[in-house]
Amino acid sequence: MGLADLVAVLLFVGVIAYALFGGADFGCGFWDLTAGDADRGAHLRHQIDKSIGPVWEANHVWLIYILVFLWTAFPQPFAAIMNTLFVPWLIVGLGIVLRGGAFAFRKFSSSFGEARLHGVMFATSSIITPFFLGMIAGAIASGRVPADGTGELLSSWTGPVSWIGGVLAVLTTTFLAGTFLAADARRGGNEDLAHEMGRKSLVAGAVTGVVALGAAVIIEVDAPTLASGLHGRGLPIILTSAAAGSWSVWRLWSKEYAQARIGAIIAVASIVIGWGIGQYDWILVNEVTIEQGIGARTTQVGLVIVFALAAITAVPALIWLYVLVNSVRWSKDEPRSDDITIDV
Repeated sequence: MGLADLVAVLLFVGVIAYALFGGADFGCGFWDLTAGDADRGAHLRHQIDKSIGPVWEANHVWLIYILVFLWTAFPQPFAAIMNTLFVPWLIVGLGIVLRGGAFAFRKFSSSFGEARLHGVMFATSSIITPFFLGMIAGAIASGRVPADGTGELLSSWTGPVSWIGGVLAVLTTTFLAGTFLAADARRGGNEDLAHEMGRKSLVAGAVTGVVALGAAVIIEVDAPTLASGLHGRGLPIILTSAAAGSWSVWRLWSKEYAQARIGAIIAVASIVIGWGIGQYDWILVNEVTIEQGIGARTTQVGLVIVFALAAITAVPALIWLYVLVNSVRWSKDEPRSDDITIDV
C-alpha cells in the first residue's frame, strides 16, 4: 500500500464512522416521526432524547473530518464534487442545521404547538439529510461527477444509483437506530418499549434487505465499474453484510437486542466498506484515480501525522463519551426534583 492509498483509507475511516454513529442519530428521526401523538409517542421520544442527546453533535465531528480530509488530500476531486453536486450538498447542510436547531429548541418550547413544530422539523430533517447524502454517494459511485466539475447540476445526482443510494441510506439508518433504541430501552429497564422497537426494527431490517437485493440489479445496469468491483474483491464484504443483517434480524426475533445491535453495526459498516473496496482505486469513478487526484506528498505526510495525533487525543475522548452514554447508570431514568419527597 502506497502513501496515497493510506491517505484514502484514513479518509474512508471517517466515512465508516459517520455512517455508523451519525447514521444511528439520523435514523431516530424516522422513529420520532412515526411514534404517534404526544401520549402514544412520549416514551419513545423520551428514549430518543436520552439516547442521542449527549452524542448527536459530537457525531458530526466525523463529517467535518471527511470534508477537511477530502479537501486537503484530494483538492481537485473535492472541487469537482462540490461544484457538480452543489444542490444536494446545500440541502444536506440545511438539513443538519435545521435538525440540530429543532432538536435543541423542542425541549424549551413555550407551547405544545411550538414543540410539535420543532419535533416535525427534527424528524423530517433527520430523514432528508441521509437521503441526500446517499444520493451524493450514488452520483460519485455511478461516475456522474466529471473531473473538471462541470457536471449537470440536476442530472448528475438524480440517476438510478443515486435514488437507490438515498433510499438505502434512510433504510439502513432507520434499522440501525431501531436496534440501538431497543437495546437502550432494555438497558434502562423499559421492556415494553424494547419489545416494541425490536418488532419495528425487525420489519425495518427485512425491508432493508429486500431493497438491497433490488439495488444490486440497479447497480449492475447503472454503475458497471462499481458492479465489477463488487463481483470481485468486494463480494466477501457484501456477503458479510448480508449475513450480519440476517443474524441481527434473527436476534431481534429472539429479543436479544444488544446482540442485534452488534449485527446491525457490522451489516451497515460492511455495506460502506464494500462500496469503498468495489470502487477502488477510483476517487471519482471513471474519471480520477486515487493516485491522479492526491495532493502533494508533503500534504499526505502531514495528514497521516494529524490522523495519528487525533487518534491519540480526540478518539479516546469520544470512546469515553460513548462508554458513559451506554452505561447502565446513564440509561436508568433518575427521578426529577419535583418527584422527590423528603421526610422531615
